[in-house]
Amino acid sequence: MSEINVNRIDVTQLLTQMRATAALAQGGANRSAESAHGVDFSGLLKTAVGQVNETQQKAASLATAFSAGTTQADLSEVMVALQKANISFQTMTQVRNKLVTAYQEIMNMQV
Repeated sequence: MSEINVNRIDVTQLLTQMRATAALAQGGANRSAESAHGVDFSGLLKTAVGQVNETQQKAASLATAFSAGTTQADLSEVMVALQKANISFQTMTQVRNKLVTAYQEIMNMQV
């Protein structure tokens, strides 16, 4: 049985990103010192979308290389990479849904 290369997957970084995204989706209940001074929200969102895109591209290229037999990665590494990409995409979708809901609530407020 071969071991999964943890350095490639970096589970700790994935968990940190998921927690940060969850905090953002919940309205940032635990605000840091940065939020008191203001955060470039568009930059933060652009970075998050870029990271999700990069994760999906890496997973797709790893899966393609595995199916062609041109990589030394085993099936478990490919499956973990694909699941990581799937979870990051689902998380980004939930954040988008929360943002749309918040926007709709703001637009429905009476001035």
